[in-house]
Amino acid sequence: MKNTLVLILLLAASMLSLACGNAPSTASANQNAAKPDGSKKIKIGLSMDTLKEERWQKDRDLFVKRAEELGAEVIVQSADGKDETQIKQVENMLTQGIDVLVIIPHNAEVAATMVDAAKKKGVPVLSYDRLIKNSDVDLYVSFDNEKVGELQAKYLTERAPKGNYILIGGAPTDNNAKMFRDGQMRVLQPFIERKDITVVADQWAKDWLPDEALKHTENALTQNNDNVVAVVASNDATAGGSVQALAKVGLGGKVLVSGQDADLAGLQRILAGTQSMTVYKPVSVLAVKAAEVAVALAKKEVIATTSKVNNGKIDVPSLLLEPIMVDKSNIDATVIKDGYHKREAIYKN
Repeated sequence: MKNTLVLILLLAASMLSLACGNAPSTASANQNAAKPDGSKKIKIGLSMDTLKEERWQKDRDLFVKRAEELGAEVIVQSADGKDETQIKQVENMLTQGIDVLVIIPHNAEVAATMVDAAKKKGVPVLSYDRLIKNSDVDLYVSFDNEKVGELQAKYLTERAPKGNYILIGGAPTDNNAKMFRDGQMRVLQPFIERKDITVVADQWAKDWLPDEALKHTENALTQNNDNVVAVVASNDATAGGSVQALAKVGLGGKVLVSGQDADLAGLQRILAGTQSMTVYKPVSVLAVKAAEVAVALAKKEVIATTSKVNNGKIDVPSLLLEPIMVDKSNIDATVIKDGYHKREAIYKN
């Protein structure tokens, strides 16, 4: 009986010791889980407007690859061009405990609500390629989008300094589309004021859809008896729609058409002579840089930026990269040299 009593007392003392001093602190464990550091894999939420276009698939793959090389995990969601879907997907990512949120917004204004939701959870936000308006976004990583528009308009005006122009902008919900237009007009305006160039149509393509560009170009051609010398198409998808409209009236290859993104189809049209140029934005540089910056944001590191861009609420610290003009003369020295597309794919026709 005595031995039994001693054993009971020893067990009780041992349990008391564990409860008071040796058990891990719940608060401490939760705190460690909430802060990304060397002991915890960083979790990045990548919210994408769409993956329907070839360009965005490249962004996703390059971003994920670099982030994983840096030891991070990436949750990727695509909203298929739907604001409600993107909002819900971001909310879901935040419940999964992401350390940083990267957004390619479908709607630059609506995306501000996503930034607000992240901020309430203490999650920093990186605006990728497209600037999120009227929000406290932490960082913007993109190309100089006004420069993109300048390159497009400069190329066309150097080759067609007089005549009727059609302007096909991108999605009106995309702030980048407006920045491209600002750059285009900076070049075009002096020609317009001298009455050398007349803008006979100025339209925007919903969601950057080629069918929208096709419709707008067809209407402009009909209204002007096919008297057009150039189409300022803001990307390769809209350029494809405009090229289709021109071909229907026998103007394929006879009217200058700009583009952007160096899509495979756009480059093939350039070689065929139906599209004049594109603007190449080295996505490999953008995606890799964005992944590195996202990890740095999660670690709360200081990030060196190149400029600031006002989003209607704040001057957003920004990293802006240089776009490159591409036509027949430098396809090999740019997109092929960089491995963005294979030569055999571009030249297959």
